[in-house]
Amino acid sequence: MAVSKAYRPPQVPHKRDPETFGIPFEAIRFPTARGKTLYGWWIPSPTGPPGESATLILLHGWSRNVERMLPFIRKLHPAGFNLLVFDARSHGRSDADGTSNMLKFSEDIRAAIDEAIRRGADPDRLGVLGHSVGGAASIHAAANDRRIHAVVTVGAFAHPGILMRADLRKKGMPGILVMLILAYVQHNIGAKLDEIAPEAQISRIEVPVLLVHGEEDTVVPVEHARRLDAASGANVTLMILPKRGHSNCSRDPAFWPAILEHLQPLNTAPQ
Repeated sequence: MAVSKAYRPPQVPHKRDPETFGIPFEAIRFPTARGKTLYGWWIPSPTGPPGESATLILLHGWSRNVERMLPFIRKLHPAGFNLLVFDARSHGRSDADGTSNMLKFSEDIRAAIDEAIRRGADPDRLGVLGHSVGGAASIHAAANDRRIHAVVTVGAFAHPGILMRADLRKKGMPGILVMLILAYVQHNIGAKLDEIAPEAQISRIEVPVLLVHGEEDTVVPVEHARRLDAASGANVTLMILPKRGHSNCSRDPAFWPAILEHLQPLNTAPQ
């Protein structure tokens, strides 16, 4: 029980929305796994009906909410994409659902894809962009859902167990207790961390993947990005940004040109 509480993020609603920047949107709720509902923003392309543009699912990281993705909305909306941005379960204004984890984030991504298609999105032109655990979940979702045709991650981890083990040791936990906590986490999730880890899943993705990571990231060390790259195939591109950390990669001059170049093929209508 104490472990579950320690890994239960504070559920904080957003304070700003796209209208802060003059971007029209619709506040929505839609179903996800276990009978829960998610809160999100549906932002149609400014260039025409939803089916005529590509659609991107945007997902925040741990303990954050839809507001975290506003910098991405401000760049991607004028580029002509439909955007569906949402709070993962137990985050923001979405339903609480016990202890949060990467698998629940992944389920929520797939629920968001269902919702985007219900709203007229072209199922052959769907991509996902996730930050931190949202990025890790994007890898897992793309490995298990062929409707995803492009992936961008920012600060994604390679293995949740490695990240948790480092955090617990930093807090002074003895090795035997760390092992017990990780065993409890696996039991609670209902899956082995070695099997669901992004580095174990990424080789199954056949579509283009862009991994972005700050070289000075202290939340998810850059070694995670290198592990993901080492486990992947030729469809994966690694971009390490010097002098950037976990939350400021989008401020780097090289960031947006690379993101837009990676995603633009989605917005090219099939012949």
